[in-house]
Amino acid sequence: MSLIKIDPSLDLVLEREIDVPVELVWTAWTTPHHLKEWFVPKPWTITSCEIDLRPGGAFRTTMRSPEGQEFPNDGCFLEIVEHRRLVFTDTLLPGFRPSAKPFFTAALLLEPAGLGTKYTAIAIHGSEAGRKTHEEMGFHGGWGTVADQMVAYIKAGKVAN
Repeated sequence: MSLIKIDPSLDLVLEREIDVPVELVWTAWTTPHHLKEWFVPKPWTITSCEIDLRPGGAFRTTMRSPEGQEFPNDGCFLEIVEHRRLVFTDTLLPGFRPSAKPFFTAALLLEPAGLGTKYTAIAIHGSEAGRKTHEEMGFHGGWGTVADQMVAYIKAGKVAN
């Protein structure tokens, strides 16, 4: 049972049913070489990824724009329930060190749905302004595109249990 309670004034939610199994979605999310292939909307890329899959463990990615500008993202995992839930944040750095520039906490919730997965991504913000900024940055389109890219990557046979 998750402790997450959605507050529409603070949180953004992407929910859909995808036709790939939970176990493959989990592997795509928790394996750096897989995550690098789909985690940002193309033509953006991920140039580096570190995943230390434990509470307090690092979740670091560096995004590269089509123009070559790099954007490092440092954070840590808060909660891990295999094949069901990943909660991570940039509010804390690895080892639960406070971040100088917190933006949001993310929760990925996975549930079996027939042969597929009920996929829910939640961006939890500390203020309405933070939620609005994230929404204006293209949360729904971006996270939706990334989910589509992940599904296509899995269906291409790139991820195995």
